[in-house]
Amino acid sequence: QVQLVESGGGLVQAGGSLTLSCAASGRISSIYGLGWFRQAPGKEREFVAAINWSNGSTYYGDSVKGRFTISRDNAQNTVTVYLQMNSLKPEDTAVYYCAACTKVAGLRDPLLYDYWGQGTQVTVSS
Repeated sequence: QVQLVESGGGLVQAGGSLTLSCAASGRISSIYGLGWFRQAPGKEREFVAAINWSNGSTYYGDSVKGRFTISRDNAQNTVTVYLQMNSLKPEDTAVYYCAACTKVAGLRDPLLYDYWGQGTQVTVSS
């Protein structure tokens, strides 16, 4: 089992910045990749960014490329992945979820992720 806990959401004005954190614990050695997804009311869950845990390769959704940055930090028993969000827009408003994938697979598909955090709300005001 892998446990994921997100933090860092909140209210920010358009053009501002916010950093989300996701702390992963448990069987972290089984993690192939960690990703961020978001879901706005009435919309499907959308891929935001992901990082391959073994080689550090990063991937971004088209709507956030150039504005968001995913990074990681390893500790002895936990790992943390960050999502630095800059130049935020009202359309970035959503619940943001951290997810862990234990399969060697493409990291853009939410169906391939095994564990999910509880989500954190990000609201961008215009």
